[in-house]
Amino acid sequence: MPKLTFIQKMGRNSIIFPYFLGCVFLLFSIIIGIAVGTVYVPIHEIIQIIGSAILHIPLKDSADPMNSNIVMDIRMPRVLLAGMVGASLSIAGAAFQGLLRNPLADPYTLGVSSGASVGAVVTLFFHISIPFLGLLTLPFMSIVGSFFTIFCVLLFARKMEKAMKVETIILTGIIFSSFFSSFISLIIALTGDELRQIIGWLLGSVSMRGWSYVNIILPFFLIGSLLLLTNIKELNAMSLGEERAYHLGVNVEKRKLFVLIAGSILTGAAVSVSGSIGFVGLVIPHFIRIVWGPNHKKLLPLSILFGAGFLILADLISRTIIQPTELPIGVVTALIGAPVFAFILMKRKLGSRG
Repeated sequence: MPKLTFIQKMGRNSIIFPYFLGCVFLLFSIIIGIAVGTVYVPIHEIIQIIGSAILHIPLKDSADPMNSNIVMDIRMPRVLLAGMVGASLSIAGAAFQGLLRNPLADPYTLGVSSGASVGAVVTLFFHISIPFLGLLTLPFMSIVGSFFTIFCVLLFARKMEKAMKVETIILTGIIFSSFFSSFISLIIALTGDELRQIIGWLLGSVSMRGWSYVNIILPFFLIGSLLLLTNIKELNAMSLGEERAYHLGVNVEKRKLFVLIAGSILTGAAVSVSGSIGFVGLVIPHFIRIVWGPNHKKLLPLSILFGAGFLILADLISRTIIQPTELPIGVVTALIGAPVFAFILMKRKLGSRG
């Protein structure tokens, strides 16, 4: 028998292959995101610069000091920030979809993203700064806004229909999202000098954020992701229906609260550092579910890997497609996500007729 190549062996081991592919995709996205821009930085030079910064390996004489500043001070924090934002929105979307048993659920359609945006916009507009939080005031207020929204959505949906059907929750989320968007428009209309800052932030961007923003989102990303990853079995059970999950021994109310809290933490933190970026939590989990199935043991980790890589590439497109001008990253994700959202709706409609 002919010897199998490494890729063929990985392909046969279907458990490892998706993670291998996700890691390769993320690594490729990071390298391309750092290398490509107004000034191209060769990949071998990127490795030297990062090695020097992390492992304190002396730089060779061939390394350009300007490239070192571009990599470590501009592109590296931007790429890492985009990756964590994409991973946060993607895993939150996957968890919401599993919890509500609907591929149309994500932080954007449930109104969580809009609620987080209101918290952040109010903070920027009124220059709110909580003394003991400092720089963490913005993500804290965004997370409070996302918590408030998701509980209002669930409360309103329960009042409308005690059974709380998935369609009712999603429609309620869309209602709250529209209401909060109107509230944000009102704030913009009342804004003076902060208008450019708030509008630029709302369109979604990771430009000129720096390492301080990476440090802001990192603890929230780790806490939210860990909460979701420790509830994988429960999410699998609840995706079969709350009644069946209850008979399988799951404390449905407690686990539902954990998932909602974790998703709100991830969404609020992501929105606070990058603005409102839609469709990431919808497109990536849906793609992974089609290719590798609905098991959250694969779905959640792969959502982190592919969500991070996707937003890094989307950010790369946003800053290179019409150089030297940058497109808001939210525009790029919407151009990709809106057709996919329409496709999912049409597929579900045709499936229900069939």
